[in-house]
Amino acid sequence: MGSIFGARLHEAGHETVLVDVSSPLVERIRAAGVTVVRGEQETVSAVPATTDPTEVGPVEAVVFFVKCYHTAAAAETARPLVGPETVVASLQNGWGNGDVLARVYDPARIVVGVTYNSGTVLDLGRVAHPGVGPTLMGPFQGDSLDGAERLASALAQAGLEAKVVPAVRPEIWKKLVLNAATLPTAALTGMNAGALTAHEPMHELVTETAREAVAVARALGYDIDEEERVEAIHSLLGRAGPTKASMLQDFEAGRRTEVDVINGAVVRAGEQTGVQVPLNRAFVALVKGWERMHGLGG
Repeated sequence: MGSIFGARLHEAGHETVLVDVSSPLVERIRAAGVTVVRGEQETVSAVPATTDPTEVGPVEAVVFFVKCYHTAAAAETARPLVGPETVVASLQNGWGNGDVLARVYDPARIVVGVTYNSGTVLDLGRVAHPGVGPTLMGPFQGDSLDGAERLASALAQAGLEAKVVPAVRPEIWKKLVLNAATLPTAALTGMNAGALTAHEPMHELVTETAREAVAVARALGYDIDEEERVEAIHSLLGRAGPTKASMLQDFEAGRRTEVDVINGAVVRAGEQTGVQVPLNRAFVALVKGWERMHGLGG
């Protein structure tokens, strides 16, 4: 996602730098640019990249797209990029990334949100952009919309649908419901998005897992419509067709997953509110078991 957003911002004329700890990736991008594949179209963008943020210095906005378990380290690494007026934003999956950033940066300057764009790594420096959708963002703390509006404006100029939502936490939970229902089900079966909704038993499992997560969100005080979420999830899966979920990509690459901030977040909130979430709890156990068997902790 960082490559996709970075390439679009660069092509729109925004001075953009990709920062990553992977030297091979940075060297590849420096040599050949970032290639983004959308259908039959391939776009190569010569986006500057570095492993050393001190080479860049303070910027207008820093957007985090790392896996949740790297957020704390990435926040520390990004300190040289953050000046007095810098917007610090998380558009990552899961619940809690904003809290991690708030331990390092002024909470009033943090923007949190979700994106319904999807990306798939095809090769080093080459990514697919199979799913296109809106990006929603708002303030992590306080009422000021300035940071979110500045970021949304830049994304809109880059041709990405972006919207500022003052009360953004319900939107994050809506995406969390989607992810909790679709990511572990896809990962554990190997099914792509279309197959997940077309197979009747999996269709029902996705639905019931989503209903659990909605019940928790409502118990937390977020006004989320259960039927709207269920219908939206299956509609999205149908449109996404052959797209592979991020957790399935993690399984295939032998990587640690983000289950702790997805189904794990639902389980923790269920314990907090007294809502029973047996399906989400089972998915945490199953995915952590897979991680354990592949030497990834768990």
